[in-house]
Amino acid sequence: MILKSVKIAVLVGLLTGTLSCAQNKDNVSASDQTTVDSTALKEQKKKAAAAEVAKLPKPYDEKEDAEAKISSLIKQAKAENKNIMIQAGGNWCIWCLRFNDYVQKTPELKEIVDKNYIYYHLNYSPKNKNEKVFAKYGNPGEKFGYPVFIVLDQNGKQIHTQDSAVLEEGKGYSLEKVKEFFMKWAPM
Repeated sequence: MILKSVKIAVLVGLLTGTLSCAQNKDNVSASDQTTVDSTALKEQKKKAAAAEVAKLPKPYDEKEDAEAKISSLIKQAKAENKNIMIQAGGNWCIWCLRFNDYVQKTPELKEIVDKNYIYYHLNYSPKNKNEKVFAKYGNPGEKFGYPVFIVLDQNGKQIHTQDSAVLEEGKGYSLEKVKEFFMKWAPM
């Protein structure tokens, strides 16, 4: 009997709740408002990211023959006694563009790179995935995402692959971590 009364009370409560929701269409529940706020916040973030991407330099060339380019960079690296730093990613990737911009605008990092590396931006995009080149280096983008760094010695031998996430700090990159990475893989 008590169980039957509880079932009836629950059923009445559900019906009453349904009716009151149907009667107050103009009232937005707290959870609905949170969803609206969350969606608006996501849209704001999307727009801000698109604006940032639009402002940053675009170092990746979708049309470039990456295999031929890397071959020529190996010859240059031998002649200059430098290693090759490949930054794989694309002009669509905000973190790729941020990293490039950060290195270019941080004199201490730019000096280390210019002294020790031939720097190359290996494109990965829907128009040109450079699948053959990426396969040669173990498809690091599939494992780590972008940007990902592939370090070659002056003979073109892959000596290191670096996940960029460990170099991040907030919405950018750590000066000390990036500097340490560049110094560690510089030629002896």
